[in-house]
Amino acid sequence: MRAVVQRVSQARVVIDGAVVGEIQRGLLVLLGVTHGDTVEQARWLAEKLVGLRIFADADDKMNLSLADAQGGMLIVSQFTLYGDCSKGKRPSFIDAARPELAIPLYEEFINAVKALGIPVATGRFGASMQVALTNDGPVTLIVDSK
Repeated sequence: MRAVVQRVSQARVVIDGAVVGEIQRGLLVLLGVTHGDTVEQARWLAEKLVGLRIFADADDKMNLSLADAQGGMLIVSQFTLYGDCSKGKRPSFIDAARPELAIPLYEEFINAVKALGIPVATGRFGASMQVALTNDGPVTLIVDSK
């Protein structure tokens, strides 16, 4: 699994003109699934992201986790994170898992974050979405489960 993680002061997902997911302070997570990913990796990634110490403490040092900062997580499926641009001008997406594998792991990740006590909002798997955010910092990280 691959996650692009952005610390945000606000983020939302819009589908067909309607807001379907929205958070204030927290993390926007764009989540990709590839072949061979497992439930254990989804749970590991959830714990990793919830525990990342990337929020400022009273001394303005990145020492607080998402849980410490009492933030939310907006999770958006993003198969293009496994796009291969090494050949030609058109990306290949053969490394992105098919929906039969990706949907259950996406849902497992969401449930694992919720089980850790974090408020969660989501996009809709496979939908055409518009994602709006205010990146705080900016802070953007890429985290792979392998």
